[in-house]
Amino acid sequence: MAERIPTFLIAAPASGSGKTTLTLALLAALRRRGLRVAPFKVGPDFIDPGHHAAVCGRPSRNLDGWMCEEVVVRDIFRRGCRDADVAVIEGVMGLFDGARGADDGGSSAEIARWLGSRILLVIDARAQARSAAALAQGFTRFDPRLTFAGILCNRVGSARHAELLREAFASVPELPPLLGCLPRDGALSLPERHLGLVTADEAHRDETFYQGLADWLESHVNLSPLLPSAPEVPAVPEVLCVPAPQTPPRARIAVARDQAFCFYYPENLEQLEAAGAELVFFSPLRDAHLPREIDGLYLGGGYPELHARQLAANTGLLADIRRAALRGLPIYAECGGLMLLAENIDGQAMAGVFPAPARMLRTRKALGYREVTLIRDGLLGPAGTRLRGHEFHYSEMAMPPEVPRLYHVSRRDGEALPDEGYQAHNVLGSYIHLHFGSHPRVAEHFVQYCRKGV
Repeated sequence: MAERIPTFLIAAPASGSGKTTLTLALLAALRRRGLRVAPFKVGPDFIDPGHHAAVCGRPSRNLDGWMCEEVVVRDIFRRGCRDADVAVIEGVMGLFDGARGADDGGSSAEIARWLGSRILLVIDARAQARSAAALAQGFTRFDPRLTFAGILCNRVGSARHAELLREAFASVPELPPLLGCLPRDGALSLPERHLGLVTADEAHRDETFYQGLADWLESHVNLSPLLPSAPEVPAVPEVLCVPAPQTPPRARIAVARDQAFCFYYPENLEQLEAAGAELVFFSPLRDAHLPREIDGLYLGGGYPELHARQLAANTGLLADIRRAALRGLPIYAECGGLMLLAENIDGQAMAGVFPAPARMLRTRKALGYREVTLIRDGLLGPAGTRLRGHEFHYSEMAMPPEVPRLYHVSRRDGEALPDEGYQAHNVLGSYIHLHFGSHPRVAEHFVQYCRKGV
């Protein structure tokens, strides 16, 4: 029997409309009411979910219709809703923006359809009044399969501006209700940098900040009418995405996790545990050595370039990683983790597993979804295995041609990109963040590879 809890997806006509701030405010307001809130993020982003988790005290999970099939997305959502009273999903880009122009594949709208979520449409009302109502009419009627709980106008300039917006929305029949007009408040913004928002660990926003967000929302929006609605959380068998954990553990895998290495999809870690891994977390910034008696190493992404000096000073840990690689320890490294294995980051010495430096650029090097096909048998599976993920970075590594490549790579539209997935000893390093939910056995292959020590 499936649970029934209220479920809302925060969407907007375009990026930059204030979805993240509104989402955090809603999460904080619901928690203040004593509700257990399950947070989610549409798309491949790591940073917004970190802020969600800081407010809710539980992991925020990614729901991505391009990287994962519908049945996997529904399973991720169902598991994320365990023991929750309400689910809040932050959308990505504009509501209908996704992988293609002809349909809603990979978009927030697709996720709302799959899950039966009601949509809260956030409109940036700067420099418009009646036009905002026209915009809302187009968005709410564009796809009749979607259900809208209401509309929020954000960045409203004055009481008179709010009055004009209310008049405009009242004049358009059959629009979803205008739930509130939220004034601009620069004190409620979050700091940004080259990959987006500053991570939750480094933004240093305390409970007072989150309560301020809740106050801002509740001062202008009546949330009570939203909560009685309870669309059904899809019932999906447990085995579809993450099977029951193996006991006893079959491999002990060390996972780098701190301010410099914090980009992990929760499902990647959970699938490794379910496949028989005992995960041992350590900090490349603070721990002088790798954990003892490990069978493998997982170096996720993050911001090593911001901590390069501190990482370079941790010579004992870097030496451990290099020795482990040379003796054949299976190591999987993504983006920031790959940079840790470089000769250096902008002159700061790193582990030197790969014969190339990492160099930060002033402009973005790569952004987009990627499909990977394994060229040869390896740590993640046999040749021919297909996986999906996402790439976003401002650094580059000029890897010599003699370093083997394990990946054929293509964009989401099928256009081929240069081969990637660099291999040295039993080390696999890549700029692509793979979602293990895109292939049902990749975590099992990783654990088996570590267990065999090949």
